[in-house]
Amino acid sequence: MERFRGAIAVFIGAASFGILSTFVKLAYAENFTLGEVTGVQVLFGTIILWSLYGLYAFKNKEAYPKKTNKIKILLTGISTGAVSILYYKCVELVPASIAIVLLMQFIWISALIDLVVFKQKPSKKQFWGIAGILLATLLATGVFEASIKTINPWGIVYGMLAAMAYAIFIIVNGKVGNDYPPIQKSALMVTGACIFVFTVLQPAELIFLESDSRIMYYGLLLSLFGTVLPPLLFAYGIPKIGISLGSILSAVELPVAVLMSYTILSEPVSLLQWVGVVGILAVVVWINKSRKGKLSN
Repeated sequence: MERFRGAIAVFIGAASFGILSTFVKLAYAENFTLGEVTGVQVLFGTIILWSLYGLYAFKNKEAYPKKTNKIKILLTGISTGAVSILYYKCVELVPASIAIVLLMQFIWISALIDLVVFKQKPSKKQFWGIAGILLATLLATGVFEASIKTINPWGIVYGMLAAMAYAIFIIVNGKVGNDYPPIQKSALMVTGACIFVFTVLQPAELIFLESDSRIMYYGLLLSLFGTVLPPLLFAYGIPKIGISLGSILSAVELPVAVLMSYTILSEPVSLLQWVGVVGILAVVVWINKSRKGKLSN
């Protein structure tokens, strides 16, 4: 039962992240800016997470070692803020269904970082998996169709930069601050992201309360589904099901994002693009399978 609950938590967390691009597109349609959208998300996320941590600390007295300097955890939040800025800029320039495919490139970028920085060579299976993801990505982005000509090249650049930032986020998140309660670690990281976003984008409209009040509505949705639920649900679920199954379930954000863009935003998604999406998911599952067909740990 615990494993089942963990799987459900990770599935919901990934699905929550998958719907973000649709909300961002809707916010842009109401003429809100990148600074407003990103700023209100991290601001609300910071407030909600610290409030939840306050309740947690009041009810739980168990001691954590807490040896990591809090400033170090705050600095790791830069990667979180960079993902939001770059990904939402990508969403502004290209269809949401394409933006999420570009973000999923973090899979092979993470392997590249492991090779260059940590000298960890990918296995043959990982190598062929990366090749499969790249091929499926070509299909999912519509590169073999005429529609690719309408895609803003800067959107692709921002999408790949977002994938790089996301890969860095995953690496530092797994290495820094694990001696803190997950909710406190998340609150510190999002606080760092908030400081970074407000420093880089300087959303004066939010600071001086000059924005349309509806931005608060989007802020609540984006912070809940992008900043609060995913990290908390992942922190609860992944230890119960393992990293491999967690990786497979996390990939659900891809079809959710594409399906949301197709049904809510009425963005065209061709059959070849759906084949590419399914191909990426299949490769993620294959990479995390052992030779005997069981999930590797």
